[in-house]
Amino acid sequence: MPIDVDSVLGAELAERQGSWSATDVILYHLGLGAGVPHTDPAELAYTFEGQLKVLPSFGVIPASPMLFDMLKLPGMDVDLSKLLHGEQEMELYGPLPVNGVVGTSARIRNIVDKGKAALVVLETVTRDARSDLPLVVNQFSAFIRGEGGFGDCDGDGDGARSASPLPAPPARQPDLEIDCRTLPQQALLYRLSGDMNPIHADPEFARKGGFDQPILHGLCSYGMVLKAVVDSALDGDVGRVGRYRPIRRSGIPRRNDHRPDVAGARGGVRRSALQGPRHAGVVERHHRGPLARATLT
Repeated sequence: MPIDVDSVLGAELAERQGSWSATDVILYHLGLGAGVPHTDPAELAYTFEGQLKVLPSFGVIPASPMLFDMLKLPGMDVDLSKLLHGEQEMELYGPLPVNGVVGTSARIRNIVDKGKAALVVLETVTRDARSDLPLVVNQFSAFIRGEGGFGDCDGDGDGARSASPLPAPPARQPDLEIDCRTLPQQALLYRLSGDMNPIHADPEFARKGGFDQPILHGLCSYGMVLKAVVDSALDGDVGRVGRYRPIRRSGIPRRNDHRPDVAGARGGVRRSALQGPRHAGVVERHHRGPLARATLT
């Protein structure tokens, strides 16, 4: 059944209450591949509660269940195997706490007809339950195959919160270069942080969705790239990330063939001498194209 755009567009979802502890944060970091080498003080800051910090991309964890709540809206009768996470953007209001109690609200910001598919833009706001102050705003773009063809609709833009282009890389070699490789079981580890979509674990379900094997979570590579940027360009200071948005590219990473090299030969993590906000561009060497951008302070 096609999406009922009139019913879904602008719909607000029931608020979700949630909490997390140091254990949840550590599990998330381990799911991204943190902790290697296991005695490295910089890695222990992600994996040991005695000196723990929170990677900003952890902010997707309390908001991610809203994607599945979205599928329960009247007019959103779609097959889970046809749902793919398309794009992701987050805006941080400060460092995330190691222990948190939060409430997350959400609304359908836009629905875009992509011909053979629909792009549903879900915006979430996660607030501290005690102060009611915002911690992080997420924007999820869900690509739902087989649900296009409904024509234009009145939405809030094309789904992007920030339309500024990726800064052109300087005409020099990268300041630094890092290999960031996934494990064959990466998706099985990452899903323990909450995204239990069987497309990331069940071969039969993945084939039903059109893939030859389970695929890696987009939000896993999303976090891996941000960790590489924070560690290499910000000396591990997680508090200096203000906004983070990957750059869309074609191709779906399978479980063990996605090896983003952060950065590539002509445009990678580069430190800027300019004052004020800075931008870090990241490319994947095998594709020679932009993969992500981050606004740094």
